[in-house]
Amino acid sequence: MTGGAGYIGAPVVEALLASGRRVRVLDVLLHGQDSVAADLERRGAELIRGDVRDGDARRSALAGATSVVHLAAIVGDPACARNPRESHAINVDAARALLEDASTAGVERFVFASTCSNYGRMTDPTATIDEDGELRPVSLYAEQKVEIERLLLGHDFDGLGPTCLRFATVYGVAPRMRFDLTVNEFTRDLWSDRELEVFGDQFWRPYIHVRDAARAVSATLDAHRNLVARQVFNAGSSDENYRKRDLVDQIRKHVDRGRVRYVHRDEDPRDYKVSFDRIRSALGFETRMTVRDGIGELVHALEARVFGDPFAARYRNVR
Repeated sequence: MTGGAGYIGAPVVEALLASGRRVRVLDVLLHGQDSVAADLERRGAELIRGDVRDGDARRSALAGATSVVHLAAIVGDPACARNPRESHAINVDAARALLEDASTAGVERFVFASTCSNYGRMTDPTATIDEDGELRPVSLYAEQKVEIERLLLGHDFDGLGPTCLRFATVYGVAPRMRFDLTVNEFTRDLWSDRELEVFGDQFWRPYIHVRDAARAVSATLDAHRNLVARQVFNAGSSDENYRKRDLVDQIRKHVDRGRVRYVHRDEDPRDYKVSFDRIRSALGFETRMTVRDGIGELVHALEARVFGDPFAARYRNVR
């Protein structure tokens, strides 16, 4: 597994270990997650501290592996925009090299972490879009994810039984915490009694708790290969599509501090409601957490001072 000490990665490793699998992690620990990595090792994961761009590191990680979960990436629009050359080297070139190495190594399952951001701005955001809908990426990050999806599904990687999981926007408490994600950021700011500026409050996006995202990966690996090979699944719940103003309303049920200033925008590069019926019907996967649950969890952790300073740079992908 690549990126196993990351925000989504650590919960995925925990879920796979709990299911009885042996897990090997390749992670460069870009965000200083040494304590996260040490905890995963204590739980039984094998950890290779290395860069997915390094061929020797990739081949060491793949030795004897039957399945690959590829999460390692420069994640998010701001991080990719800040260093486009590096993001291409990691998100595209290294992913392509990993695919080729995995094919050579005889890997039988390859799960690729993609994103619902691939849908971009829908022509009719009042409707829901499914996996067969048009991809209209409007950010470098989503463009790179679409490029690898097309490579996986359009070329001769049948031996890998590739599956693309398009995750909804992730939120919730995790070992490698992030506060640069919408639900987490909004909750932190209002809990901290700050002014929250909300841009484009009327635009839609789907959301998934980080541990439900981990369960989606586990469910994909649990499924019969014929059900998931060369398939794309949106990972989330059709009931968990929200506008930003809806998120604020949910946070207000837990937090009465802070101020909200809505900044109206008629245009937003991303505006999409997503259907998650396919993953539910094909794999029996349903989320367990709602945005409201996740907000309550975040507030509880903030009250308990779990994160120290929640505005610290280590909680962001762009510093």
